[in-house]
Amino acid sequence: MPTTTRLFNFSAGPAVLPVPVLEQAQRDLVALPGVGMSVMEISHRSKVFEDLLAGAIAGLRELAGIPSNYRILFLQGGASLQFSMVPMNLLKAGTAADYVDTGTWAVKAIEEARRVGTVNVTGSTKADKYNRIPTQSELQLTPGASFVHITSNNTIEGTEWKAVPDVGTVPLVADASSDILSGPIDVSKFGLIYAGAQKNLGPSGVTLVIVREDLLERSDKNLPTMLSYKVQADNNSLYNTPNTFGVYIFGLVMQWLKSLGGLSAIARQNQRKAALLYSEIDRTGFYRGTAQTESRSLMNITFRLPSEELEKTFDRQASAAGFDGLKGHRSVGGLRASIYNAFPEEGVAGLVDFMREFERTHG
Repeated sequence: MPTTTRLFNFSAGPAVLPVPVLEQAQRDLVALPGVGMSVMEISHRSKVFEDLLAGAIAGLRELAGIPSNYRILFLQGGASLQFSMVPMNLLKAGTAADYVDTGTWAVKAIEEARRVGTVNVTGSTKADKYNRIPTQSELQLTPGASFVHITSNNTIEGTEWKAVPDVGTVPLVADASSDILSGPIDVSKFGLIYAGAQKNLGPSGVTLVIVREDLLERSDKNLPTMLSYKVQADNNSLYNTPNTFGVYIFGLVMQWLKSLGGLSAIARQNQRKAALLYSEIDRTGFYRGTAQTESRSLMNITFRLPSEELEKTFDRQASAAGFDGLKGHRSVGGLRASIYNAFPEEGVAGLVDFMREFERTHG
């Protein structure tokens, strides 16, 4: 018989969603109250969906304190499509874009941008196997660059930027897929922020873009229509049929975050969860964190055991105990606990108990 008991889902994405959001979606799935249809059946041109879209935008704007001169877009294609859309829209002719190389997804962004124009890698921690974030002094920024791109949290390598780099007046662009809304953010320091929804914002299939209005004028009129930020902004993300269900869930997640006390409150919760797990990793040396301490991610905690065989045993036994998704990314191996906003604190405490027992029997 299929299980109905919820596991502790440590997957890097699609990731755990807030249970109250899932329960609300379950109640509304067949028919939205007062509508008589599922949110997946209503027209994206209807007043009902327009209100849902407006509510999602307003919720995000309030939570993150997004200034009025920024547009909020709900697009498709994931962050991977943004690797192309960002340079297609923002890279001005005759200039270069600066990219900071901090891991696998940064490399993918660089590769796609090079298909569009000139890219300068202005800082990299590849020589350190991406176990840290570069310092400000290591960044060799290009005068007159069209923009500077960073990956704010490196899902695979388990590192994150602890402070926004100083890039002067050049627009700063961030792929924030893995840590967006995990704490307060000063949006005014960025020209553009993008994120796939499937980690902290909602289900897969929705891509959030927050873009400063003046940058929309860089979108060339000859761009393919669906790939133009200006077209998408002018049509309020409704140029084509959006992911209506995903936008609906996004709005519920915004309400959930607000009910917890906002981004400062979720930041405190995330810090508690990460501190508990890192403390266990550091306790005896049986477990070994892969990221340098000052660059450790609060969202994706990566660690190793004394041997790959032990790691396989750990993953197998953890899964049997109800802790799912702990296997590290195939490109780096090891183990990874992704503890996004919706991941419950009791799940981290349970994993720590499991880790201690595993060390007792295998250490």
